[in-house]
Amino acid sequence: MTTVPQLGDYDVFDSIAIDDLWCMDKLILAKKLGYSCGPAGMVPLVPGQYVVRPIWNLRSMSIGATIQYLDSDSIPDGYFWSEIFTGRHLSFDYHWGKQTLAVEGFRTDPLRLDRFSQWTKIDEVFALPEILQTVADRYEWFNVEVIGDRIIEVHFRYNPNFVNHNATTIIPVWHDEFYPSPAGDRLGFILKDFRL
Repeated sequence: MTTVPQLGDYDVFDSIAIDDLWCMDKLILAKKLGYSCGPAGMVPLVPGQYVVRPIWNLRSMSIGATIQYLDSDSIPDGYFWSEIFTGRHLSFDYHWGKQTLAVEGFRTDPLRLDRFSQWTKIDEVFALPEILQTVADRYEWFNVEVIGDRIIEVHFRYNPNFVNHNATTIIPVWHDEFYPSPAGDRLGFILKDFRL
């Protein structure tokens, strides 16, 4: 069996055309998609709960993302705030602009945005908006993460968690679920429900 490399955003960063890097900038992506959002230093017009995330995050896994009540300029530089979206958390892979994979993520703790309790393959199609379809068509691999029907981030790679096995469900295993660890690093996955 041929092993497919498990690529991260940092592995493909230098292969992305400069004019397409805006897709990985979560603040610019949110602005282009018409979301209510802004960078540190800009206070939301309406006080309330917002998702606060790093503008760039090549390490993925929603590191640094939280839900916060904002009524003042209280988030650190390099972060931005955005309206909260509700619904299922889905991830879609595209190969030369054609969808090849759809998975749904599930959380045990809805406030722990950097942790999923499982991911499962689903039969669902997500049509990219034209602004992203034209970019996806130019790259071998393209991935979007969606909450409800709203795109929240883009990657110029495939979902590395669903390569080199034929399981339909994967369950993350984290260090701190077994013993205290300030890093809380993911050890790997338990594989379930294999397709023949």
